[in-house]
Amino acid sequence: MLTLTIILQAVANVAIAKLGAGIGAGIAAIAAAIGIGRIGSSAMESIARQPEAAGDIRTNMIVAAALIEGVAFFAIVVCFLILFV
Repeated sequence: MLTLTIILQAVANVAIAKLGAGIGAGIAAIAAAIGIGRIGSSAMESIARQPEAAGDIRTNMIVAAALIEGVAFFAIVVCFLILFV
């Protein structure tokens, strides 16, 4: 009876880990979308206020968006590794 309990607990732990991985991947994707949206919004507002700095603002916006996407991609890959291992 004790071994059956241990097996059921192990199966439940794996199921919870897979659920957590799926939720984590979703949260990472949503957070990245929100972050990139806020960067775009702030950049457009900054360019409207100071049009002569549009080139610098655009460059910084692209760099920040790339960093956010890199972190989000890393988080999603880690979640999928947990999900499929």
